[in-house]
Amino acid sequence: MHTSGPVLFFDSGLGGLTVLREARYLLPYEEFLYVADDAAFPIGRWQEAELIRRILDLFDELIRDHRPKAVVIACNTAFTLAGEALRQAHPDVAFVGTVPAIKPAAERTSSGLISVLATPGTVRRTYTKSLIESFASRCHVRLVGSDRLAELAEKHLRGEAVSDDALLAEISDCFLEQDGRRTDIVVLACTHYPFLANRFRKIAPWPVDWLDPAEAIARQLVRVLGEGASKARPDHPVDRAVFTSSPDDPALVRLLAGFGLVLN
Repeated sequence: MHTSGPVLFFDSGLGGLTVLREARYLLPYEEFLYVADDAAFPIGRWQEAELIRRILDLFDELIRDHRPKAVVIACNTAFTLAGEALRQAHPDVAFVGTVPAIKPAAERTSSGLISVLATPGTVRRTYTKSLIESFASRCHVRLVGSDRLAELAEKHLRGEAVSDDALLAEISDCFLEQDGRRTDIVVLACTHYPFLANRFRKIAPWPVDWLDPAEAIARQLVRVLGEGASKARPDHPVDRAVFTSSPDDPALVRLLAGFGLVLN
């Protein structure tokens, strides 16, 4: 682990900001670098082999250029697909991954009916099914793949209009009634989705626990850094954001500023 570099957060778009926000509470003295592969967004539509190659090539460059002290893959699709390959390619780098929060959902459910709201790629992934077999075999777990929610979350975050009807069409399959029981937990298995959680609560047919993994990911980052966590930040380095499409977008600059980031 490099001791002087930034903590690097990676996502395909803006979703990983939910994780960075939690990490900043717990690690106020760290330098953060946010990298969004927005040129590839939405990555759930890529062929798996092509996406793995793209992520590995991009990280060869990122790790060479920035020498991060740790890397947070703040994206279920990227981590469940390429996490193991990244660790093999960079054995000296500490990676913190993002996986659907199926284990805590299984521990918390009262009805035994859980839904996992995710991108189609995460729903398809063997990794996701093995989590269900390992931690939720006594529950009824419904996998709900949404083609559009990550894009709708980006629009919402950028201040564009997103209708309740559009959101309800994407989440309605999460709600199941069976033998007098109802779904009581929905796992938000994409880091974009927590940006819409308050909207989901308003339009849901009944109250459920919307499980956001961001805090758990941030706590794991704290554990990984351990004694290497920065105790002071005397020189106040600027936290930066890099987007692979090199956008020239004043609205994005303002949005990132709200998260304490300067767009490079």
